[in-house]
Amino acid sequence: MPIKFTNFEEQKLAFAKATQEGTPEEQTEALNGMLNALAADVQKDILNEVNTRMADNSVLQSRGQNVLTSEEHKFFNAVVEDGGFKETETLPKTTQERIFDELVKEHPLLNHLGLQNLGAVTEFIFSDPSGAAIWGPLFGDIKGQLNAAFRKESITQLKLTAFIPLANDMLKLGPAWVERYVRTIIKEAMAVGLEKGFVAGTGKEEPIGLLKNPAGSVVDGVYPDKASAGTLTFEPGRKTINELRDVMKLLAKKLKGDGTTDADEPKKIAGKVVMVTNPFDTFDVQANATIQNASGAYVTNLPFNPIPTESIFVPQGKILFFVKGEYTAALGGSEPVKKYTETMALEDATLFIQKQYATGKPKDKYASQVYDLNLALEEPVGV
Repeated sequence: MPIKFTNFEEQKLAFAKATQEGTPEEQTEALNGMLNALAADVQKDILNEVNTRMADNSVLQSRGQNVLTSEEHKFFNAVVEDGGFKETETLPKTTQERIFDELVKEHPLLNHLGLQNLGAVTEFIFSDPSGAAIWGPLFGDIKGQLNAAFRKESITQLKLTAFIPLANDMLKLGPAWVERYVRTIIKEAMAVGLEKGFVAGTGKEEPIGLLKNPAGSVVDGVYPDKASAGTLTFEPGRKTINELRDVMKLLAKKLKGDGTTDADEPKKIAGKVVMVTNPFDTFDVQANATIQNASGAYVTNLPFNPIPTESIFVPQGKILFFVKGEYTAALGGSEPVKKYTETMALEDATLFIQKQYATGKPKDKYASQVYDLNLALEEPVGV
């Protein structure tokens, strides 16, 4: 069952704002606040469930509660007995798989990005379907060079660190609840880190985000921001149709193998375009896209049916579009959970870290586009 967050979402917004505008000290403070809020929300939710739980595992499982495998039970029972994690073992494979499944299921943006769990894979092979098969006479020579339609690219694995504040009170509840607590903390911390990297990552020791230009001039490992491709108003009627038409035409472009634009042979993007807004802009966009039909019902829709989702790492006043399948988002292996002995100590808890290998980059500069928003809205009554 999903955790019911109260303070975590607010602190996550504060962390996103600090990463965009704050000093290093403010970013550290915001991260600490987010971790505290996450740990408190997860612990509160689990304690509420413990107070109403039933002993029958089949009933618990039917209600979506957590029932451990023998390997998981052994691992987390040792965590309870030892008062924390040993530094020589990684989380059980089944726990890692559940974390990944819940990451994709509960976070639409990561799902739309096609997040993959690659394990030890370090290379991708990309293909251009238009050149993968070539017609010719039945008994003639083989036409074309098929290998020209494929390209191989190495994946640079980067480390994503998830902080796990293991509350001392949680150890008293037993292995099943400790497992759920740890799994939820890792999942939500990783979700924030992955979203930040895949959307706004600079490319320096982190993914190249959708907001960055992969073909731009790299300075000290940092990729430049994508220039705005224009301004969108989402005004009802023909204007919005024309605006989104131009968005789709730009996203449909692709590059030839030599890096030049192939405008005569666009890629197919129907049903694959995702529209990402900052949560503060979402309702403004929806308001401009909402009309009242003849029967008096309010209808919200947009031409060409972009798939709407949100990200706190899209700057307010901007809007991001990307094409499904045109961004490489992947997880690799992970390292053992280790005790964090540096700063950022927490009260009544021991801080551990889980390092996960991950990577992300656009396939080319047409994988995503960024636009400015100009949403001329009437002031609400009473404001």
